Amino acid sequence: MPERVLRCAPVSPPASAPRPRPALLTLAYLAFISLGLPDAVLGVAWPSLRSTFGLSQAGMGAILSTAAVAYFLSGLLAGRLMRALRLGLLLALSTGLVALGLAGYATVPVFALFLVAACFIGFGSGAIDSALNNYAAQNFGPKHMNWLHAAYSVGAALGPVLMTALLTRGAGWRSGYAIIGAVLGLLALTFMVMRRRWDAPVRDTGDGSAEAPVTGSAFDALRRARVWLQIATFFFYTGVEVTAGQWSYTVLTEGRGLHTAEAGTWVSLYWGSLLVGRVLSGFIVEHLGSVRMLRWSTALAVVGAVLFAIPSVPPVLGLVLLGFALAPIFPGLMSETPRRVGTDVSAHAVGFQVSAATAGVAVLPSLAGVIAERWGLAYVAPHILACAVMLAVLHGVLSAAADRAATR
Repeated sequence: MPERVLRCAPVSPPASAPRPRPALLTLAYLAFISLGLPDAVLGVAWPSLRSTFGLSQAGMGAILSTAAVAYFLSGLLAGRLMRALRLGLLLALSTGLVALGLAGYATVPVFALFLVAACFIGFGSGAIDSALNNYAAQNFGPKHMNWLHAAYSVGAALGPVLMTALLTRGAGWRSGYAIIGAVLGLLALTFMVMRRRWDAPVRDTGDGSAEAPVTGSAFDALRRARVWLQIATFFFYTGVEVTAGQWSYTVLTEGRGLHTAEAGTWVSLYWGSLLVGRVLSGFIVEHLGSVRMLRWSTALAVVGAVLFAIPSVPPVLGLVLLGFALAPIFPGLMSETPRRVGTDVSAHAVGFQVSAATAGVAVLPSLAGVIAERWGLAYVAPHILACAVMLAVLHGVLSAAADRAATR
């Protein structure tokens, strides 16, 4: 059966999105900030947590892997869950599941139950990520999509600050998780109260009636080549972002001999450039359009990776350019998903993309570790470059395929 396609201009900025409902838009921003809160806290809590349960350093890997597997599975099922539960109820239940998992972190007496709580958090977060991104892609437009992901970065930055403040005051790591869990619990209640607003028709047909997007099956989505191209693109995007963020400090200190403070500054600037880049791209995308911005961003990511791979080039040039270039790619790809794959299967596609992004975080940074162990740290930066090239190539193929389909 031939693919169903949307007849849209391939390059020009998208038509005006429906005006976002202020209450839902505000709640979406709060949701992205809140969902970012627990994601970066583990690193700060880990020494105290490890001491509480008497764990080895490998215990962190068990927590991350457990949550990642649940997150991956949730993304695969997100389309079916949205179809069965409707968006509002799914957001309420999934956020409640995350809050329950965080409450478990704050109270469980044994590590095995801590891992069960990690499953709750991973599964709930994957469903929320997929549902909110799909809704924002169809209703908020590319400007707000970039700013929503910037809001997530704000939450991810605030979480460690909160945990550090509590630890320095002797409150303990469990208190940090309890407070974050309470925030997510309030968010779940708010989602429940407003659940019917999310399920209201989202597109005006112009004749006084309303039309809601039709959701096809997961099998329909997987039969479309562009869905697979999107999946592969997300895999390499998150692989580049996280490999650069997690390995650049080690490459700069142990591989190139930089001092701790200097290397730490460059890595902080890399993460900061992602946040600032998403804020700025929210303004730029309205003038440039999502398609052009994605093409420029993937190309500049290759340039940034090339500069970082050359030891004689100051690392700040490569890392900061790479961070700015990567900043609009994830939200831009999400924003373009309904147009590129079809609104009827976009909910499934977004879920698959979230799962692919999770796999990219797990696989490509781990592969960098294998490369460093076998051939040395000098080969980690070329590995990042190779992944950036794959990202650019895949997006080029995806963009060309979407353009051809739109002109049929």
